[in-house]
Amino acid sequence: MKITLSRKGFDSASGGCPNPIFPDGSMLALPIPDRDASVRYQDLVWRGRRLGELVPNMTGGKPRAHYGAHLDPDLDPAMRPRATGWRPVFGQVGPAQGHLRNEGVAVGDVFLFFGLFRRLGDDDRFVRGSPAIHAAWGWLQIGEIAVVDRDRSRLAWAGDHPHLAMQADPSNTLYIAADKLRLPGALELPGAGLFGTFSPKLRLTAPDSTGPSTWLLPAWFHPEGRGSALSYHGKAIAWERCPEGVRLKTVGRGQEFVLDTKDYPEAIPWLADLLRPTGTR
Repeated sequence: MKITLSRKGFDSASGGCPNPIFPDGSMLALPIPDRDASVRYQDLVWRGRRLGELVPNMTGGKPRAHYGAHLDPDLDPAMRPRATGWRPVFGQVGPAQGHLRNEGVAVGDVFLFFGLFRRLGDDDRFVRGSPAIHAAWGWLQIGEIAVVDRDRSRLAWAGDHPHLAMQADPSNTLYIAADKLRLPGALELPGAGLFGTFSPKLRLTAPDSTGPSTWLLPAWFHPEGRGSALSYHGKAIAWERCPEGVRLKTVGRGQEFVLDTKDYPEAIPWLADLLRPTGTR
C-alpha cells in the first residue's frame, strides 16, 4: 500500500491565507478559487454556515461569495446537494497525475490530505501572533480510478465536479473513495472523511519551526537504509535526526508526496493512529 501526503486547500498563493482552525478546535480546508468553476462559495455550507460569508471575512474581501470554488477533493456529503449515488472523490491532472502514475498509486492506496492552517478568532480574523502550520485534514482510500475522457458516461453522479468540466486531457483522473476504510488497526470508518477537530497528532510542522515547511515526523520516516524515500524528498540533506524523531525540510514544489509502505511498514499503524482518536464526519 502507498500513502500519499497530498497538499490541498487554501495557502498564501491559492486563496491568499491559511485554512481556519476555529475557536472550538474544528478545522476546515477551504476549496481554492477557480474562476471556471460552476460551484460558488455562496453555494457551499459547512456546519450551517455559508462559505460565501466566511471566506470574504477571512481574506478581507477576496475571494468574494460569488467567486468560483474548486471543490476538490470533495469529501463532505453535507457541503452541498448531491446527486443519487454520489461518492467522495478527488481529481488530479497533468504533471501531478503523472507523478502519481509513475509512483504506482493504485486501488487500495490512501491519500492523506494536508494543508496550511492557522487559528481563527470569533471575529473571523486570524489570531494575532498565531503561527501558520501544516496539518492533516482528511483522507481518501481509493476504491476505483476513473479516467475522465474514457469513463465520463458513468460519472454523472459526480455532478459538477471541476474535473468533469475540464477540456479533454488523457491524464485527467478521478480517484473515487472506497465504501469503507480497509486498514489494519483502524476503527470502522468510511473510505473518505474529514478530521473534524484539530489534534496535535495532525500537526506536521515542527513545534519550534519558524515556518510551516519544516516538519517533525516519527524517526522511521528517515530514508536511510530503506528501499525508497518519500517522493520529492530523496536527498539526505532534507532529513535531520533529532531526539523527538526526524525533521524534514519539505519542498515547495509538488502536490503529492508518496510513501511506499512496503519499505515503511511502520506507516500503516501510524496512519491508523492518526485516524483512531479523531472526530470524523
